[in-house]
Amino acid sequence: MSSTETKTEGKTDEMKGKAREAWGNVTGNEDQQAKGQKDQVKGHAKQAIGEVQNAWDKATDPD
Repeated sequence: MSSTETKTEGKTDEMKGKAREAWGNVTGNEDQQAKGQKDQVKGHAKQAIGEVQNAWDKATDPD
C-alpha cells in the first residue's frame, strides 16, 4: 500500500469515527461514542504511518 493510500484510509477512518462519535452523542450511546473515538485514533495512526512511508520513500529514492 502506498503512503497516499495509507493516509487516505486513515483520513477515512478518522471521519467515520467523528460521525460515529457524534451519533453516539446524539443518541446517548456511550458504546458508539467510544467506538468513534477508537476509529479516530486508528485513523490518526494510519495517517502517521503514511507520513513515515512517505519520508522513507523520499529518503531512499535514488533520484
